Amino acid sequence: MASDAKKLQPIIVKKVKKGGHAVHGGAWKIAYADFVTAMMAFFLLMWLLGSTSEGDKKGLSDYFSAPLKVAMTGGTGAGASNSILTGGGADLTKRAGQSQTGEGNNPIKKKRALENMRAEVAKQDAKRMASLSAKISALISNSPKLTQFSSQIRLETTPDGLQIQIVDDQKRPMFDSGSAVVKPYMRDILREIGAALNDVENKISLDGHTDQAPYSGGDRGYSNWELSAARANASRRELVAAGMPDDKLARVVGLASSVLLEPENPLSPANRRISIIVMTREAEERLMGSGRKPVPVAPSTGSEDAAPR
Repeated sequence: MASDAKKLQPIIVKKVKKGGHAVHGGAWKIAYADFVTAMMAFFLLMWLLGSTSEGDKKGLSDYFSAPLKVAMTGGTGAGASNSILTGGGADLTKRAGQSQTGEGNNPIKKKRALENMRAEVAKQDAKRMASLSAKISALISNSPKLTQFSSQIRLETTPDGLQIQIVDDQKRPMFDSGSAVVKPYMRDILREIGAALNDVENKISLDGHTDQAPYSGGDRGYSNWELSAARANASRRELVAAGMPDDKLARVVGLASSVLLEPENPLSPANRRISIIVMTREAEERLMGSGRKPVPVAPSTGSEDAAPR
């Protein structure tokens, strides 16, 4: 019986199964790729910031602050540099702005910029001269002192600026014959015009002219050259007395009869005149040369004691 019981007892076999890792999928790969992309973008951002000039940074800042304004005014930024070197140029010692490769060092672009600047200055001068001419014309028309002398005051726009000429008249001379003594009415004209020119920024050129009648004392060394210079200087004193700063006058000269107003009639009273020129910037630059300041002609001693013509 015992042997039969042993035969009937079941045999239990235990099998130990080794467990495997759970399946995670590919989500970690996406996260890692995002991380690498972000690091690459950060690296590129740092590289761009380090290689961009301060001018370009300013341009980008202006664009994102006011994109419409930048789009309307044009340009690719304040720096407009095509170099990746620090400072936007070839000079590594420069930390900001343009260096060596900038527009200001390009001879052609520099010349073009200078021409544009001069054209703008000439345009402003033209407007200023037109406004001044209208102002003086209105002054002559509205002033009781100047209206009666309107035929002797001539305005003309020339390449050198606005020319105001006060011409002599046979019945109404500006000076005594052969003298630099200013007549009372001429004093009124000069002082009214001088007051009108006080607000003008441009320099003034003052010329004295005579006709071709020889001066009676010319054989003693005093001629129409000295007379015209003395009259120009007397006119300068009247302008200064009207409040015009003396340093506004760039030139005071006597031209005698070298520039006649009526060359076909060299003895005409109109040739005896005082010419006031409100100079343009270009004419002033030509006159002043390399920064030299013209010295006004000083009156000659004894000029008023010479014999009249």
